[in-house]
Amino acid sequence: MSDRQQASDVAGRLLIVGTHNKKKARELEELLAPVGFAVRTLADCANAVDVDETGGTFVENATLKATQQAAHLRAWVLADDSGLAVDALKGEPGVHSAVYAGPSATDADNRHKLLGAMQGIPAGRRGAQFVCHLVLADPTGVVRATSEGLCRGRIRESESGTGGFGYDPLFEILEYHRTFGELSAVVKSVISHRARAMRAIVPQLVELARSGPWQA
Repeated sequence: MSDRQQASDVAGRLLIVGTHNKKKARELEELLAPVGFAVRTLADCANAVDVDETGGTFVENATLKATQQAAHLRAWVLADDSGLAVDALKGEPGVHSAVYAGPSATDADNRHKLLGAMQGIPAGRRGAQFVCHLVLADPTGVVRATSEGLCRGRIRESESGTGGFGYDPLFEILEYHRTFGELSAVVKSVISHRARAMRAIVPQLVELARSGPWQA
């Protein structure tokens, strides 16, 4: 099915992206733009709730965020949980990626801690992957679709590039010899973990919007 046909089928259907992170929300909105949903974020919802991310995995946290927010807002909510898993650190920072250096850590703080943890680890053992789990919940809080996206790379010994956010300036895509912080948004929209997870879930979203009682 073409993007034009998908957009025609779902035009005006409200879909809330369950995040307060402006950069993440913008990335997800751009990935959804060709499909035709009327996309909003939690910043547009005055009565959105704060969800405690108590899950031990990405999919558990994404499920908590999608189901609780959807039931509260009485709307379709697409939530993600994503982060960086470093091989040499046994998968850390993992679900704690956003708070790796502490509850009030900045992106720069987290990158600084990661560089310290990776100090002395040779290039051949600096493999890592970005992981994204997406969960769609309906207005009753029931999970209706899920997907996962992975992107393999390695951790640089120093930052390079100012694009993106989070660990992007440290995460090198070997095929491009560039970090996510150096790659263009166009390239990232094809190869990133979120892009891959979105491509996997979009057909499910479209089918649900076309065949079910999706509230516009």
